[in-house]
Amino acid sequence: MNSTPIIEATGLRRTFHLSRKASVTALDDVTCELRAGTCLAVVGESGSGKSTLARVIVGLESADAGTVRIGGTEVQPTTARRELRKRAKLVQMVFQDPQGSLNRSLPVSATIDEMLRAHRPDLDRAGRRARVLELFAEVGLTERHADAKPAALSGGQKQRVAIARALAAEPEIIVLDEAVSALDVSVQAQVLALLKRLREEHGLSYLFITHDLSVVRDIADDVVVMRQGRIIERGTVDEVLDSPRDPYTQLLIASAPRPGWKPQRGLRDALLGASEPSGGAAGAGAAPAP
Repeated sequence: MNSTPIIEATGLRRTFHLSRKASVTALDDVTCELRAGTCLAVVGESGSGKSTLARVIVGLESADAGTVRIGGTEVQPTTARRELRKRAKLVQMVFQDPQGSLNRSLPVSATIDEMLRAHRPDLDRAGRRARVLELFAEVGLTERHADAKPAALSGGQKQRVAIARALAAEPEIIVLDEAVSALDVSVQAQVLALLKRLREEHGLSYLFITHDLSVVRDIADDVVVMRQGRIIERGTVDEVLDSPRDPYTQLLIASAPRPGWKPQRGLRDALLGASEPSGGAAGAGAAPAP
């Protein structure tokens, strides 16, 4: 398996100041890497800082300290169109709710056509249409889906459109921020299978953000577990899921629904008390990290 990192995040810190007295430490000295051609899952409850990490890595948020390198080049937040287009050829994001990238008054193919206009200037209108249909076929959709408006598609179909949109830029990396968490279990399994196939076919690397440990084994090679802005455990999927060392990771695994699973009363309080970090990441009285 490839050991060359395509993303290297080192010493990332990010604090949000809510008022003069209240602040939230979303990232507290976070260091991690994504190896080329693999999938790194970033796991944690809501407020752990995992989505902030994703946004800093792709340059949508700035870090207060630390560095991010993609393909060996340091990433800085920018509004320059040329730099944004160049970065989009490296990394794309797929979010939990694809609705934000879809115009409800236009067929969903329009969002793919827009991406092709930006990244494939060599294609004329007919060429873009052909490429749109190729991309839809890759994600398991048809011309009928391409010509439909968002309201006519299911949640799983709209997420497939979002994946096709990301593929249109021909990136090396796709960041998936809770991209399957809103889907039914059966649809979730289908989308995970699609993502695995696309990764193999295109040599993609995935940064997979999730609160749901039950999907991690199906998609990821490596895992980091975040809590209160810090990485508290890391390793391969088998190392972390089969032999978790940190009590908080043990809690997440014990709490993941599975056949025959029953919640254990008192488990959460017992384990959280055992793993409570000294001082807290966000300081006294701070709100949860975004």
